[in-house]
Amino acid sequence: MMILVYGGSGSGKSAFAEQRITELNDSGVPLYYLATMQVYGDEDRERVRRHRMLRNDKGFITIEQPRDIGFVVDRLGKGDVLLECMSNLVANEMFRTEDAVEGLGEELDDNDKHYMDDKLIFYKSLVTKIKNDIAAINKSCDNLVVVSNNVFEDGIKYDKSTMEYIKALGDINRYLAIISDEVWEVVAGIPIRVK
Repeated sequence: MMILVYGGSGSGKSAFAEQRITELNDSGVPLYYLATMQVYGDEDRERVRRHRMLRNDKGFITIEQPRDIGFVVDRLGKGDVLLECMSNLVANEMFRTEDAVEGLGEELDDNDKHYMDDKLIFYKSLVTKIKNDIAAINKSCDNLVVVSNNVFEDGIKYDKSTMEYIKALGDINRYLAIISDEVWEVVAGIPIRVK
């Protein structure tokens, strides 16, 4: 089973996602927490430490993978996976160095190329890569719960790179909603099933 849980910052989506994956984990298979946060400094390290402590008694095996999540498929085997979170993953993939962008995909026409901070990003290839990585994880595990952010409702026009990020996250969230068995939006701590 695959479940998408999304909501705004501080909505309670992470707690609900943890609840759903632990409810589904009744067959005794390993329970993985696939963490996508890129750690940049002491504040981030403290956040990771605090989050690990909150999960400490829930039986999660934590895998830190801020990019290229398809690489963990062999480590997961048959188990249940909570992927936290899609918005971090998309940002980490999108704003990686130019060297890391090589090999993302085949050459695309000019309509598929996007420029951000003087770095060429193959938008279509990037989105396809993330979709393929998610599909591979979903195929390898028993249950997958994916957490994502709702960053689409403020109506503000941002700089080009931020708008590209919002577009990519939106494209990926729509794909996840299509392939998921359940989709939940969490608003002020209240989960609302939309699929």
